[in-house]
Amino acid sequence: MFINEKYNLSSTRRNPWIYISVIVLIFIFIGFAVTLMPKAFKMTHEQIGTGLPALVFIYDPNLVVSISQTEQMNKARDQLGVQVLFLIAKIRTPEGDQFIAEYQASPAELLLFDPSGRLIKRQFALRNSSELTEWITVDGL
Repeated sequence: MFINEKYNLSSTRRNPWIYISVIVLIFIFIGFAVTLMPKAFKMTHEQIGTGLPALVFIYDPNLVVSISQTEQMNKARDQLGVQVLFLIAKIRTPEGDQFIAEYQASPAELLLFDPSGRLIKRQFALRNSSELTEWITVDGL
């Protein structure tokens, strides 16, 4: 018994640098994870027709294609920067349902608007980032 007590006492006395190191590593990991998260898309549509082409995706959280399409939109947005508006119309939200009704859109559909706000193209997902970039630059700019 005496030997076990000795080991228990020494095991509770750890170097404080181990705790500090673990905490620092956790913060570094969280910071890295946050930088890898995709940027959010605006779900308001009043920017359509303000001088930039706009790509609107009809987002349905129940469809797997919605997640894949938004990932591809993020990649296209990284390539095109601020030249294009990337927007979401989420079903079962007031703004999304109003937009969907106005344009008679369907879930998982992509709608491309020219800089003046005129709907010029629509297509169903899934489109990869290079297809989106080409689609936008050829038809939208």
